[in-house]
Amino acid sequence: MSFKNKILSYELDKDGIGLITINMEDHPANLFSTDFMETFFEITKEAIADKTVKGVIVTSSRRMFMAGADLKMLEKPVTDAEAFYNNSVQMHKHMRDIENGGKPFVAAINGHALGGGLEVCLCCHYRISVDDPKIKIGFPEIKVGLFPGGGGTSKAPYLMGIQGAMMAILQGTDHTPAKAKTAGLIHETVASAEELIPAAKKWILETPNTVQPWDVRSPKIPGGGLFTPTGVQTIMGGIGNVRKLTHGNYPAAGAVLSVIHDGLQVKFDRALEIEARYFTKVIMSKEAKNMIRTGFFAIQEASKGKAKPKGYDPYEIKKLGILGAGMMGAGIAYVSAFAGMEVVLKDVTQEGADKGKSYSENLLKKRISRGKITQEKADAILARIHATDDPAAVKGCDMVIEAVFENPELKAKVTAQTEAVLGPDKIYGSNTSTIPITLLAKASERPENFIGIHFFSPVDKMPLVEIIVGEKTNDRAIAAAIDYVVSIRKTPIVVNDSRGFFTSRTFGTYCSEGVFMLEEGVPPAMIENVAKTKGMPVGPLAVTDEVSLTLGILVYESDPSANKIPSMTRFYNIEKMLVDKHGRHGKKNGKGFYDYPGNGKKRLWPELTTIFKTDLDTLDKETVGKRLLHRMSLETFRCLDEGVLRSTKDGDIGSIMGFGFPIYTGGALSYIDYVGIDTFISDCDEFTSKFGARFSIPASLRAFAKTGKSIHEYGKSSPSKSDLKSLKESELVAYAKTLGISAAEEDLKNDTLEKVYAKLGY
Repeated sequence: MSFKNKILSYELDKDGIGLITINMEDHPANLFSTDFMETFFEITKEAIADKTVKGVIVTSSRRMFMAGADLKMLEKPVTDAEAFYNNSVQMHKHMRDIENGGKPFVAAINGHALGGGLEVCLCCHYRISVDDPKIKIGFPEIKVGLFPGGGGTSKAPYLMGIQGAMMAILQGTDHTPAKAKTAGLIHETVASAEELIPAAKKWILETPNTVQPWDVRSPKIPGGGLFTPTGVQTIMGGIGNVRKLTHGNYPAAGAVLSVIHDGLQVKFDRALEIEARYFTKVIMSKEAKNMIRTGFFAIQEASKGKAKPKGYDPYEIKKLGILGAGMMGAGIAYVSAFAGMEVVLKDVTQEGADKGKSYSENLLKKRISRGKITQEKADAILARIHATDDPAAVKGCDMVIEAVFENPELKAKVTAQTEAVLGPDKIYGSNTSTIPITLLAKASERPENFIGIHFFSPVDKMPLVEIIVGEKTNDRAIAAAIDYVVSIRKTPIVVNDSRGFFTSRTFGTYCSEGVFMLEEGVPPAMIENVAKTKGMPVGPLAVTDEVSLTLGILVYESDPSANKIPSMTRFYNIEKMLVDKHGRHGKKNGKGFYDYPGNGKKRLWPELTTIFKTDLDTLDKETVGKRLLHRMSLETFRCLDEGVLRSTKDGDIGSIMGFGFPIYTGGALSYIDYVGIDTFISDCDEFTSKFGARFSIPASLRAFAKTGKSIHEYGKSSPSKSDLKSLKESELVAYAKTLGISAAEEDLKNDTLEKVYAKLGY
């Protein structure tokens, strides 16, 4: 028998050994999809029934064995739980037919075997991999809010032990083949791809039986079973750690523990049913839907540069100029040189430039010590960074990125100095975090080539880059900036100009809301701990210290606006008091909301509770958490409403990757859906009355809520006539103003309605 289609091929050799070769021609990689499963299980069924077949080898003709599940199957949310569960059980049955068919199957792993791809390997009786450290073997599903649902969670404890299985699944750990062998996921490694199939054939011809570890009469769990002292301690410790790290926000993590705990107490086929039930429950959760939509699809699209304007060839950057060798400039130099670019790192003094270059040297030394890079490669990267104090050294650069101090006058001086030697068609980027690009571009002779390229600190670790479009920035500059960001393996989002742009403006509300609650009497430890239980990586007081109170003061004082936002003034006054009266500048000087002893861990400054007296009426954990997340989400919506954000996806991506908004919510805009748009509005109305106008809901959001649609439809779906008629007169008038319609509140409601209808095309 032989078979070939666009998914896989099957051949039987003269020794009676079948070879299934996966090659999904219509996909960029081999994926664990419905089409694959149908074809694969049909072929394996026929091979098992064929008496001339002694065994079967499963391999891939691609560099990757299998990348995992085809998440496009889940783009449309699962709504029929029973049907999904039944399909899962049926899939398990087909895999069990392979395991119990009486013929040996060998997985010949020639590339990455991840998620569903690894589960295909696990239903084979023997697993051999090429011993290439670049190959990844593991279960990454937890990163998108899922867990291995193709038998992997039930099988892993029999191969890796309870602790090993929990760590591999809950951490989404990738193993090299050598580590996978040590862990128990695979049995053998070979030196090259050419040795893979011969080794698999040899095992098939020599194997005495085909019983899986979970099917032997008295299965052994490496390291001890569930009810041994080790097993009990591991499960109990796992429950505590999962609760501590996830705070119940990630259903998949809790489900993993349940599947392992419950499954090890019953026969294996029953354990697979348990796995299918938990997997169905998790895949229907809003957390999984959010993490798949934003954490996988949206970020993946953005990382490939989908926002790039059409019609522009790739903008190649062979030589990059960086102005300012402080932490940001030094970090940009490192990632750019790492990507293969020649980098001119310019500072006002040679000493400053050399110090900036040493930042890269230290990072490379750490990578060498961890075995992630060779000395030869590190030397080559470092040689591409040219430290200088000569402004003319940027001559010949394809792009320049300015990263000097946040001062408009200084930036203007640097711009003029640089453009004097920079080619007239080259791109000039500014790494400013708050100053409007349109304002900075006034110092440029070529504002069409002037663009914001906002990195986050530390540059080598933070994955997001915010590209800011000024009033005169052209599409060519946008395309070039996106090409640059993608080339250094960062994720770009494109936003329109405003003070603070999107990320700094929105994240500032997190810091200020934390400080406001402190002033109102919420204990500082409560603010910080509640923030982390909601999924934020760092509390608002700690992150304000990281940024520094001094910088916040500087940004406020550099804003030329005559009428500043009251909440910003309040935040400024608190920071100013702490700096001027108490000398608390932030982490850099060792004193902020926290103390930073040189020989110990940071701790909250004890005097905070003296300066800001605790008010028992503020001790409401739920309100503290909502104020922090609602405030950021509301500001993100305002950025969308004002046109600073170009899409809801950008708001979600930017909030997650830029300042750590909890990914289980899907991002700062998806959070409105996560909470429920009506609940969100009701909460904010209550907070407006209690805490101030910063929580006031824009009329446009109130009107949109009447449509009953997802926030992702905002801008695509207008309220109906009946929706508009249900608004209060003041709400209708406010909504009309967002559409550019002037109307006094005392005007007749029907008159305003007619104008709105006409504007919306009714």
